[in-house]
Amino acid sequence: MKQKFIIDINPSTGELIEKIKCSSSGEIASAVKLARKSLKVWSNTPFKKRAAAMKKIADDLHKNREKIGKLVTMEMGKTYKSAVGETIGSSYGIKEHIKLAEEAYKTEIHKEEDLTTELHRVPVGVVGVITPWNFPVGMPESLLTPAILAGNAVVFKPSENTPLTGKAIYEIYNKHLPKGVINLLQGAGEVGDALVNSDIDMVGFVGSQAVGKKIMEASSKKLNRLVLELGGKDPMIVLKDADLKKAAGYAVNGSLRNSGQVCVSIERIYVDEKVADKFEKLVLEGVKNFKVGDGFDENSDMGPMVNKTQRDHVISQVEEAQKKGAKLLFGGNGIDKDGFFMEPTVLTNLKDTHDIMVRETFGPVVCIQKVKNEEEALQKANNSTFGLGATIWTKNAKKGKELARRIESGMIGVNQGIGGVSGTPWVGIKQSGFGYLGSIDGMRQFTVPKKISYRD
Repeated sequence: MKQKFIIDINPSTGELIEKIKCSSSGEIASAVKLARKSLKVWSNTPFKKRAAAMKKIADDLHKNREKIGKLVTMEMGKTYKSAVGETIGSSYGIKEHIKLAEEAYKTEIHKEEDLTTELHRVPVGVVGVITPWNFPVGMPESLLTPAILAGNAVVFKPSENTPLTGKAIYEIYNKHLPKGVINLLQGAGEVGDALVNSDIDMVGFVGSQAVGKKIMEASSKKLNRLVLELGGKDPMIVLKDADLKKAAGYAVNGSLRNSGQVCVSIERIYVDEKVADKFEKLVLEGVKNFKVGDGFDENSDMGPMVNKTQRDHVISQVEEAQKKGAKLLFGGNGIDKDGFFMEPTVLTNLKDTHDIMVRETFGPVVCIQKVKNEEEALQKANNSTFGLGATIWTKNAKKGKELARRIESGMIGVNQGIGGVSGTPWVGIKQSGFGYLGSIDGMRQFTVPKKISYRD
C-alpha cells in the first residue's frame, strides 16, 4: 500500500485529531481469511441467536449514543444533536431490520400434488462493506446489520474521513459477535480497491456513482454480488398551485441540512415561472436565518463541509454557474475562519448546461430554475443519469400522484420528503443504485435462494 496513514482532521478547526495507520495488504488478506473461517460457524447459527446478538448491539449503540455522536461531530462536522439522533436512529434501525429479517429469511414450503419444495435463504458468504462519511453511523448499520443477520461474515471499511466513528461501531458489533464475523480495515481508495479485489463474495457499498462503477467492473471478474447505493441529483418540482411557504421551507432544509452532504439533498428545483419570484423570496428569507457554526454549538443549524476538497468542488460549481449566467442571490463563498465552512448559497437563473444542475454537488446550495409548466419541469427532472429521490409540490393531490408515477426516481414524495412507511425500500433507479436496502426484499439481497425438492 502506497498510503501508510489516514490524517484525520477536524473540519471545524482544521486541526489533527489522529494519525491512523492504513491496513496493509497482509492485514486485508488476514481479515478476509478470518471472515471466511468464522462463516462456517456463523452461517449455521440459528437465526434466533443471531437476532439476540444484534439486539444487544442495538442496545449498546443506544447506550453509547453521546460518545459516538461526539466522534461524528468531531470527524465530519455534523451538528451534535443530529449526530446523536443518527446514532439513536441506527439503534432503532437494527431492531427494525430484525423484524424484517424474521420474515425475509424464514423457510418457505411450496406444495404441488405429491411434490414438496423447501425454499431456504442462505448467506452469500463474505461481504465487503464500504461506507461513506456523511452518515457514518446510519450507512454502516444499513449494510452491516442485514448482512450479518443473514448469516454472512463481513469485512468493514469505513470512510477515511470518519475512521474513529467506524472503529467505534466495529467495536460495538464485534463485542457481541463471534470472532471474525466482523472485521475492520482502515484506509482510503487503495484499501477499498484491495478489499473489492480480494477473496470475497459480495460488496455492499454506499458512495459515488464513479466509485460504484469501478466496484462493479472489479466484481465482474468473479461475478460477485452487489448492492450499490450511488447518490442522486434530486429534483423538486414546484407547481403554480403549491403551498409556497411549505415548499420553500422544505427547499431550504432539504438543500442545506448536513451542509447539503446528503445523497437525497434537493439539488435541482424546478419552479413554475408564475410563482418563481415569490418562491425565491421565501427561500431567501429561510436561508438568511440558517446559522453556520461548529457542530458543538447549540445554535448552529449547519456545520462545516467535511474537507477542503469537497468545499472547493462546491465553490467551483457555483462560480462556473455564475460565469454562464446564473444569478447569485446569497452566499457562494467559503467562510474566512478555521475549518472548512461555507456560506449557505442560493442560485437562480440556472440552465441545464450548468454543471451544478448535472453533476452531484453535495454542498449547501439551493439551485432554482424557472419552467413554463409541469411538463417542462417533468422533462427536466427526468433528464439525468440519477434517479434516487424526487418531490412534487401542488395542492392538487391527484395531479401530484400522477406526476409522481411519471418521475424516473425510486422514491418520490408528494408535498413531503421521500420518507415512507417503515419496511419499505430505500431504492434508486437508473445509475443511482444497483439492488436496494430496507424492506423484506432488501434484506434478501444479502442471501441466495436454495431449493430442496422431494416427493411424499
